[in-house]
Amino acid sequence: MNAVSLGPEPVTPVVVVPAYRPDARLTSLLDGLAARGLTDVLVVDDGSGPAFADVFAAVEARGAPVLRHDRNRGKGAALRTAFARLLAGPGAPVVTADADGQHTPDDVRAVADALVAGAGDVVLGVRSFSGPDVPLRSRVGNTVSAHAFRLATGVRLPDTQTGLRGFAPDLLPRLLAVPGDRFEYEQRVLLRATRWPVRLAQVPITTVYLERNSSSHFRPLHDSASVLGPLLAFAASGLTAFVLDAALLLALQALTGSLLVSVVGARLVSAGVNYLVNRHLVFRAGRRAPARRSAVQYATLAGLLLSASYGLLDALTGTLGVPLLAAKAVTDATLFLAGYTVQRHVVFAGDESAVEPEAPAAQRRMSVAGGRIVSSATPSGGRHG
Repeated sequence: MNAVSLGPEPVTPVVVVPAYRPDARLTSLLDGLAARGLTDVLVVDDGSGPAFADVFAAVEARGAPVLRHDRNRGKGAALRTAFARLLAGPGAPVVTADADGQHTPDDVRAVADALVAGAGDVVLGVRSFSGPDVPLRSRVGNTVSAHAFRLATGVRLPDTQTGLRGFAPDLLPRLLAVPGDRFEYEQRVLLRATRWPVRLAQVPITTVYLERNSSSHFRPLHDSASVLGPLLAFAASGLTAFVLDAALLLALQALTGSLLVSVVGARLVSAGVNYLVNRHLVFRAGRRAPARRSAVQYATLAGLLLSASYGLLDALTGTLGVPLLAAKAVTDATLFLAGYTVQRHVVFAGDESAVEPEAPAAQRRMSVAGGRIVSSATPSGGRHG
């Protein structure tokens, strides 16, 4: 995907602000953005109700159009409503910001500038989560989410919950295709962005928590579960295969006395069960991926993991004298992440094939260093839930 084309004149991004039961911080944000040259703002009233009509009237008085939901549908739904409206427009870069005062006008401007300058097709404003004002639930929720995200994608992202994001205009169709109506939508966008052939960049922003973040409707542990879901399902499938594999390993070892025969026989049975469970239950993509292709790829992966498993088991039991069951636990834990990553991104990556190209083989790496924008190119108030 190409960087945003600037043309002869600088491109002004549209700032999208989803709002649910906002207060004066929303209008303060708009005033701050206008003072910094960001006057093209689109606000979505996500079913706030009549009690908040005055706030949205003040928004419209400032020249910002308001799109309205008749009921609260969630932040993801509000963002997609805005993206659908913008898709019919001339095609400008888009910056999303929250309405509760957590994103300062300076930080929104910084993300917008990075996007327009071509630092990335997706630009994320990332917080450090340091300082005494950061609530414990936010620290814990982000830590859990960040570790889950790295396990699932191989990408280190210190702030997976940021709502301050910039998108190139040609990403709008992809953003509309991402499912989820509430906070899980933003998490899924990040997960899919690691598979899109786009350039990702991060901009350090201020960590702001007003009144201990009491206005936020985000539930860190509950909503982070949507990110952990595929990983936990994969772990459950793997645990089932492990139990089956271990039982067969011990049985075959007792019958044959051969470690090689025992490992191969147990793995063939457990791998077949694991393939069926992962294809139909864990990775929804697997149901659309061609069965022959995914089976061949799974078998190839299983063969590689089998070789690695046998080598590690032989080294641990034969060289180090580790008991068989303990050696197997260490071996399978070591190979867990590799198996998950390859299955998610290669073997069962078929759910988005109609609208999204498959990701390049190399994982994108994203980091923040010294307050600078850091990007990596690929080869090709009213915060609500």
